[in-house]
Amino acid sequence: MDELKQEIKELIISSLELEDVKPEDIKDDAPIFGTGLGLDSIDALELGVAIKRKFGVKLSAENEDSKKHFASVNALAEFISAEKA
Repeated sequence: MDELKQEIKELIISSLELEDVKPEDIKDDAPIFGTGLGLDSIDALELGVAIKRKFGVKLSAENEDSKKHFASVNALAEFISAEKA
């Protein structure tokens, strides 16, 4: 799971072009949006597409659970590993 979390952090940084952020700067349980990394809804769309491409999981903007999956790196890792299982 730690390897997956590392991949997610690297994907966040590369897909959103966060030049001043390193994977170790992103805490596993910190919010990704709002007070955490300060990402917005456009970033969410870009990140969703990147996650879909890299991990082959399906995300839906209409699905209320999608917001929960994007809560933190931990939440994303749990979602991705559950979808791939």
